[in-house]
Amino acid sequence: MRYYIADLHFCHDKLNDRMDCRGFESGEAMNEYMITQWNSRVRKQDEVVILGDFCMSKKVDIANAILERLHGKKCLIIGNHDHFISKPGFDASHFEWITHYRELNDNNRKIILCHYPVMCYNGQYRRNAKGAPKTYMLYGHVHNTYDEYLLNEFQNQTRACKRSVLSKDGKEEELTIPCQMINCFCMFSDYVPLTLDEWIEVDQKRRAVIKREDYI
Repeated sequence: MRYYIADLHFCHDKLNDRMDCRGFESGEAMNEYMITQWNSRVRKQDEVVILGDFCMSKKVDIANAILERLHGKKCLIIGNHDHFISKPGFDASHFEWITHYRELNDNNRKIILCHYPVMCYNGQYRRNAKGAPKTYMLYGHVHNTYDEYLLNEFQNQTRACKRSVLSKDGKEEELTIPCQMINCFCMFSDYVPLTLDEWIEVDQKRRAVIKREDYI
């Protein structure tokens, strides 16, 4: 089974009362809760793609210790705060792979993976035989900030647009533009890594109730 999650920010104590306002009594309490949530779902043979900003600690031994406690085969899309990976003593063998960008197949669907949201992503216009979008762009970075509200507006506007295309029988038809961008921010799943199908469901429910005033 493959799971995805973004912006865990292990050891980032300030997120408990700033920006995310996670509300844990300490950074240590936050770390322990996230490890418990992760391990409640992930098993030894499962794969988890971390979409950046995994750990904020300047001490590599702490990052190594956290990785040792997390179940599964871990993969890292590099975020802007993942400085630990370039420090002496970091054990890169904790990850199956580490990269800034990757494209994968997930049950016959193309997955675009990047820490930063890519608004015009590769394969965006691809559809299956039933006309449903076949490509999903999974991102992190923006947490649940006003930038996420703007990205939601962008998706709504894009999906409302139409373009003329030629069908297989040579007829011209107008189709709406697919835009399947999913923010895999860890707080949206209560810090539990989710499958693509689970993220699709979480994303649809969350975006259905987004209001501008909640982000100002």
